[in-house]
Amino acid sequence: MTHLFDLSGRTAFVTGSARGIGYALAEGLAAAGASVVLNGTRADTVAESVSKLVSAGYQAQGRAFDVTDEAAVADAFAQWDRDGVQIDILVNNAGIQFRKPLVDLELSDWQRVIDTNLTSAFIVAKQAARRMIARGKGGKIINIGSLTSEAGRATVGAYTAAKGGIKMLTRAMSAEWAVSNIQANAIGPGYILTDMNKPLIENAAFDAWVKSSNPSQRWGTPDELVGTAVYLASPASSYVNGQIIYVDGGWLAVL
Repeated sequence: MTHLFDLSGRTAFVTGSARGIGYALAEGLAAAGASVVLNGTRADTVAESVSKLVSAGYQAQGRAFDVTDEAAVADAFAQWDRDGVQIDILVNNAGIQFRKPLVDLELSDWQRVIDTNLTSAFIVAKQAARRMIARGKGGKIINIGSLTSEAGRATVGAYTAAKGGIKMLTRAMSAEWAVSNIQANAIGPGYILTDMNKPLIENAAFDAWVKSSNPSQRWGTPDELVGTAVYLASPASSYVNGQIIYVDGGWLAVL
């Protein structure tokens, strides 16, 4: 049965993968046999992360560009076409957070969060899906949602709107692309120990709230998302489409 989860011969592109959750997912997909393409906005951090994976014996390359820039995304895919790199698995992971009450939130900050967390997934997936459809071999798209794809939280209105949008964008992708053997699904991480969450982790009151409100009574780790990502990227999920799987320690299961 292990062949169901074997990603050998496939290439996975993970956005926002120079560090944090994106890097953990890229490393996990590589460990399952995939050749991975890392991405970030800084060429030096992307190169450093690629070097770590290559040193560990994995097949990895990187390309630095802004996934909210449609022209830059199109250029990247065009270059991969010329280089013979076929993206079989896309993980839309790039994301940012900005905390401020909605009544105080500037439109520019709202737009920046929406563009990074939601619009980029559309931009990148459009390029990937066009090629998956043309090749006629199908493919896998994994969008990274959040607990806020399902539940609202104060001071993160733009992020909540974006991640709620990710859930519905995933369903829209499934509605249009399932016929081409493309499975589009999403992962909804719970509270994960990442650099982006560092201010929350170091806030004693918030840390206590996370632990007390979660049946598992702890934060999750990036590595705990890898199994779900490998499953959704593999033949094991060939009839799973338009779903969002929450990896949250049971947070959404309780009041």
